[in-house]
Amino acid sequence: MKARVLIRPKEGILDPQGQTVERALPALGFHGASHVRIGRLVELELDDPEQLPAMCEKLLANPLIEDYEVELLDGGDSTNGAP
Repeated sequence: MKARVLIRPKEGILDPQGQTVERALPALGFHGASHVRIGRLVELELDDPEQLPAMCEKLLANPLIEDYEVELLDGGDSTNGAP
């Protein structure tokens, strides 16, 4: 089964990459963008999708500072790692 995991900083957690991009956009002529957050996208194939939440909690995301969303691409549902 294929899956996508979107990982991003939790609300209220400092996001220096997002802040840098937000400051750079107007300098490049792109106005009106705000609250920029930078995350990661992990795509993988796995035999047992039941293991995916544990993979996220133990390796793919840092649950103290990051939230994650799981999308199963072969007809499955999305799972949100946010509280």
